[in-house]
Order: sequence, then structure tokens, then C-alpha cells
Amino acid sequence: MISFLLLRKLFRWILKLLLIAVLITLVWVGSYRWLNPGKTALMKSRENENGIELTQTWVDYEAVNFNMPLALICGEDQRFNDHFGFDLIAIEKAIDHNLKGGKIKGASTITQQTAKNVFLWEGRSWLRKGLEVWFTLWIEVLWSKERILEIYMNVIETGPDGLFGVEAASQHYFKKSANKLSRYQAAQIASIVPCPTSCGIQSSFAVKHRNFILKWMRRYGKSVLPQ
Repeated sequence: MISFLLLRKLFRWILKLLLIAVLITLVWVGSYRWLNPGKTALMKSRENENGIELTQTWVDYEAVNFNMPLALICGEDQRFNDHFGFDLIAIEKAIDHNLKGGKIKGASTITQQTAKNVFLWEGRSWLRKGLEVWFTLWIEVLWSKERILEIYMNVIETGPDGLFGVEAASQHYFKKSANKLSRYQAAQIASIVPCPTSCGIQSSFAVKHRNFILKWMRRYGKSVLPQ
């Protein structure tokens, strides 16, 4: 009898904690449907590491040339407009690749990357991975695909020395606003997203990735952008 009562009490506490977690998440994630996030944990980390001032200028989705979100989708998550936060096809391919050995391959979607950038800290752990899944699901429920792309474009690291967001990158690399980026220039910015602090925009990796992105931009056109 005592064990049953303890289990029931424990279950109630777990249920209460879960409800509190859901409520906090709804308010936190839901607020960013309209409000823009402030400094992320990664931004603060870069400031502390280097003692530098961040370079970031927020830009709305409509104010960015369509080449930029198209380049990011082609480079990072080609099924972005079709999945619900997790690309099961890419995950299956990554698992198969990793089981064969060699360099570890990931399958992180734009939504997952947004969850990590906005809500979580740097590092790798099962706790962080679990929270990434949790926030990814809520982002897909509460935000539109355009809003996900808008926040992603503004919080991703786009170069060394505290450079964040596509507008700051566009000004830094090309001395122009992101609404004037050509297809080639957008692909160049997107090419360093996987390694913004270690790969220069003219590095061999960036050039190879840029060419990959350009190929798919020509093939897809606007068809993979949110409608």
C-alpha cells in the first residue's frame, strides 16, 4: 500500500513538472513568434572568449533577397519546407554512413539548428540533444516556416570575430545589404555556415560547398522556399 501511494505521489509530481515545462516552453518559444530573440548563448560565449563586440543587424525575412534563404536551404536542409523539424530521410542516410565508418555525418535540419542557436548552449550531451528535440517540435508547432528561416538567418554565426546573421555578413563581405545579394554571393555566405570561424569564404571547403549550393539553387529555384 505504501509503495502504491508513493508511486502515485511521484507520478503526480512528474505530471506537474511536465505541465510546468510545457507552460514555460509555450511562453518562451511562443513569444518569439512575434518578438526577436536577444543575444544567444553562443553570442555571449563569443564575447567572453574574445572580448569583442558582436556584429549583428536584424533584418526581416521580406527584406532579404530570396537568394539568401534559398542558398541556406540548398546548403543545409533541402527538405526544409516538407518536414516537421526532423528530416527522417537524411537521418537514415547519416546513420547508414556513420555505421560504415569514416568522418561522422550529421542530419541536423534548419529547425534543429535554430533550436540550438536560440535556446541552448554550446557543447554535446544527451541532455542538450533531448532539449534540442523538445524545442524543435515546439518551434515547428508555434512558428511558421518563414519565421523559422527569419530567425535562423539572423542568429547563425557567419564569420569569425563575432559576426552573426546574414545582414552583417553581407555588409562585411560585399559592402551591401542582404536585399541586394546575388545568387553567387548568397551561396558564398551559406557556404561557411558549417564552419564560420574556421573556414574562410575562399577556403577549399567553402568553394566546394558553394558550388554544391549553386547547383541546387539552379535546379530548385524558388520551389523549396516557404509558400
